[in-house]
Amino acid sequence: MRPSFMILLCGLTVLPLSASRGQDAGASGEQAFNNSCRTCHTVKDGDNRAGPNLHNIIGRKAGSVANYRYSEAMKSSDIVWDEDRLLRFIEDPDALVSGNGMKPYTGVRSAEDRAGIVAFLKSPGK
Repeated sequence: MRPSFMILLCGLTVLPLSASRGQDAGASGEQAFNNSCRTCHTVKDGDNRAGPNLHNIIGRKAGSVANYRYSEAMKSSDIVWDEDRLLRFIEDPDALVSGNGMKPYTGVRSAEDRAGIVAFLKSPGK
């Protein structure tokens, strides 16, 4: 009986750890966003700052947020934001849209941080 009891305990121990890791991944994406993006951007609809709000950015045409003055390069880019384009833009904005107006931002080098930021932006309510 003891071996099965130990397996049950191990199973109970693993489940909370897995759930905890999922929560940590979301928190780390939000933290990466806060560290790299929040100075200029928010995820609150209508709250434009130095950069446009990023609320519901997936599926949105670049340069289309009302009441924000985009660079001509961004307005004419014909980009519709999807996960791949966001990952590439967050890594090196000038490589995707030269003249985008995001100086002095030069990108996020960590692939893990970029993925976390995109996951955070894709999360419900963002």
